[in-house]
Amino acid sequence: MEKRRQLVSREDMEIPREWLEEFEAASRRPLELRIKYGFIRTYKPVLDDAPYRSFDTMAEYREWCEKNLPDWLGFGPG
Repeated sequence: MEKRRQLVSREDMEIPREWLEEFEAASRRPLELRIKYGFIRTYKPVLDDAPYRSFDTMAEYREWCEKNLPDWLGFGPG
């Protein structure tokens, strides 16, 4: 039997008033400003400490990631 996704109509959804107000305020901002605030720069230890790195093989890259990067970055064996 095929499973179907249940879609909820907009009329059935309850969106908090403050969310709608924030959305309306954001939609009135110029596009350049929306793009500026749409991306959050987060420092990534080790990855951001050098302008670039290169590896001869994917195996070397994976080995480097496993040895050098914190687990929470998600670059370990999956």
